[in-house]
Amino acid sequence: MTERPLENRVALITGAYRNLGAVTAETLARYGASVILNDLDRPELAAHGQALIERLRAHKVRAVAIPADLSRAAEVDRLCQQALAAYGRVDIMVNNAGPFNMDPYISLEESVWDLIMNVNLKAVYLTAKHLAPQMKANGWGRIVSMCAGSAFIRNHNVYTLAKAGVQVITESLALELGPEITVNAVSPGQIYESLPDIHQFDPTFGERYLERTPAKKLIRRAEVAEMIALFCMPSSGTITGVTLRLDGGAEIPRF
Repeated sequence: MTERPLENRVALITGAYRNLGAVTAETLARYGASVILNDLDRPELAAHGQALIERLRAHKVRAVAIPADLSRAAEVDRLCQQALAAYGRVDIMVNNAGPFNMDPYISLEESVWDLIMNVNLKAVYLTAKHLAPQMKANGWGRIVSMCAGSAFIRNHNVYTLAKAGVQVITESLALELGPEITVNAVSPGQIYESLPDIHQFDPTFGERYLERTPAKKLIRRAEVAEMIALFCMPSSGTITGVTLRLDGGAEIPRF
C-alpha cells in the first residue's frame, strides 16, 4: 500500500469536529484524502472544528467545514450540495454522527425518537441518495456508516433500533450501488475514551462490558478510525455489505 493511498479523494465526515469523527478525519487526511467536516452549527463546537481544519491542513490536504443539522432532511440536502460544490466531488461518505438515548419506549418523547432515528439512520439514506449518483458516475465510491454494539442488545431501545437499521441499510445499499460503490459499517462496542459519556446513563456499563469481552480490553478511537480507513482503501473494492464488529468479542452469543 502506498503511503497516501487516498490521494486525490474527497471524504465527507458527519459529526466530525470532535471525538471519533475528528480522529477519523485526521486518519483519512494522513492517508491523503481531502476532508469536508460536518457538525452542528454551535459556538462551542466551532472552535473544535477550526482547530481540526488546521491539523488536517498540516497533512497537506484540503479541509473545509460545513455545519448542518442532520435531523432535518433539508439540512442534509444542503450539506450534500455544498460538499459537492466545495471540491467538485465526494468519493468517501462517512456517516459518523449519531446521538445516543436509552429512555424506555413508554416514556420516550416523540421528538427524541425523531432525533435518534433521523440522525443515526435516515441521514444514511439521505446522504446516499444525494451523493451516490455522482460516485457511480465517477466510477468509484466508498460509504462507511457507524453501527454500534447497541444494535445487538435490546435495552438501548430507540438507539438499538436505529443502529440495527444501519446494518440492514448497509446490506441493501451494497446490493443497489455496486460495483462502483462499496457500502460497509463499523460496529464498535464500548469505546475506551467514551466511557464518561455512557457512565452518565449507566455508571457500571464499562465495567460490565469489559467483563464480557474475551479480549479483556476496550477499543480506542484511533483503532476504529483505522478500520473505517481500511474500508475506504482502493484495495478494499471487494469488501461490501459488511458490518464489522469491533467489540472484543463482547457480543458473541452465549447461554
